[in-house]
Amino acid sequence: MTKADLVGVIAKVAGITKDKAAKALDAYEETVTKELKKTGKLVLVGFGTFSVVKRKAREGRNPQTGKAIKIPAKKVVKFKAGGEESRKIQGWQDSGRQSKKINHSVIIQLRPPHF
Repeated sequence: MTKADLVGVIAKVAGITKDKAAKALDAYEETVTKELKKTGKLVLVGFGTFSVVKRKAREGRNPQTGKAIKIPAKKVVKFKAGGEESRKIQGWQDSGRQSKKINHSVIIQLRPPHF
């Protein structure tokens, strides 16, 4: 999905224009970037955590020549999906009582027995 595709989906779901959706997405990106520069971590409960991690300097290889090259240390942004988001991606959904596996065509409701 491209940024333009994402803007289109946001506009459709939120019932707003693509221009407003693009501004909202730009504001989100800017806010995440500022917060990561400031504190190094941004937690969106239920969605996931963005964090800045340091990569050590290392030695790599030029794939064309095979010659050893030095790759300098740098900071990179890491994203770790929250538990709820991970379950959704893997096809699991939390029903509040028990987790249930989402079948592509049928959702089976799992409820504890009533005594």
